[in-house]
Amino acid sequence: MKIRTLPGLHELVDGKVSVSRIRNIRIEDLLGREPVDLNLEEISGYLEGRRVMVTGGGGSIGGELARQICRFGPRSLILLDHDENGLFHINLELEGRWPGVELVVADIRDRDKMDKIFGRYRPEVVFHAAAHKHVPMMEFHPDEAVMKNIIGTKNVAELAEKYGAERVVMISTDKAINPTSVMGASKRVAEMVVKDLANKNKTKFVAVRFGNVLESNGSVVPMFKQQISEGGPVTVTDREVKRYFMTLPEASQLVIQAGALGKGGEVFVLDMGEPVKVLDMARELIRLSGLEVGEDIEIKIVGLRPGEKMFEEIMTEEERSGVLGNSGHEKIFIAKVEEVNGERLEKDIKELEKLAKEMDNEGVMRKLQEMMPSYQPNRGILK
Repeated sequence: MKIRTLPGLHELVDGKVSVSRIRNIRIEDLLGREPVDLNLEEISGYLEGRRVMVTGGGGSIGGELARQICRFGPRSLILLDHDENGLFHINLELEGRWPGVELVVADIRDRDKMDKIFGRYRPEVVFHAAAHKHVPMMEFHPDEAVMKNIIGTKNVAELAEKYGAERVVMISTDKAINPTSVMGASKRVAEMVVKDLANKNKTKFVAVRFGNVLESNGSVVPMFKQQISEGGPVTVTDREVKRYFMTLPEASQLVIQAGALGKGGEVFVLDMGEPVKVLDMARELIRLSGLEVGEDIEIKIVGLRPGEKMFEEIMTEEERSGVLGNSGHEKIFIAKVEEVNGERLEKDIKELEKLAKEMDNEGVMRKLQEMMPSYQPNRGILK
């Protein structure tokens, strides 16, 4: 039973304390659908007694993965991140419940160091969550998007295969479909890297596409909550903008389930229902906070930011026309992705890396467009 201390009635009447101070918001209320339950107990046997690595283990998704994985008794859990603060906090939470966590501070872009780390820990299962994910930020730093999301993914995937990992699950995004952003384009190339390696090796490589994860670092919900706590206004990019949303537990469970279901080369997509208007979500969050739109909190329309688009997609038209839904779970689809020319991809990535190291951001943009005709940059006004 959860117990909460209420303020005095006179404080509420006088407006000194808002209802939001005593009311917990159920984040699931913002989904507009029932959360998907992914029967983890039935399929997570591949984690028990295994050496499991999570890159980006200090982030919101990596941390939730760690919480879920600990339930299944891995032999060891290696959390790798370049952010020591994130690792510190997730370890503080887990160490009392499960002592087998190993923390590694490292950057996935550092090939030599990552080689030594894989050689030392020899993970059998790798969940690759490390990435640059902020869309507008990466419009200013395309070189960073290439080095982290493409070169970093290539390092992790190739080293996992070199040191005998059984499975690698890479986390992608719906922004990789018909991308308008550098971040989305870089994640699409990362999917291609995983697809190409899956065709060549015993290691099972799969990818998982997410929508926007509620309450993940940098997502709209924490931003809206902060704006509400400060008295507003709540900022929304456009009245019509829509996004697919999922909860942190849904996201992490989808990743774990994909690791069990994947035979190699698949891209898994969660059935997230219909996309939700961000404006409607802002209004609902204000209401759930015990406040009124227009009276207590204003909503301000600020326009799309660089790299953003009005509507996200979870699959291309070609993928939709393929054989979908044979994942073994009614709420998980398999996108029929196009085959990859491995030699051409290797050559293109070497050129991208060279351009990124030279900080030739316009060259990076041109090369990404050459690799993906579906990539149509929407850079807005970059100041």
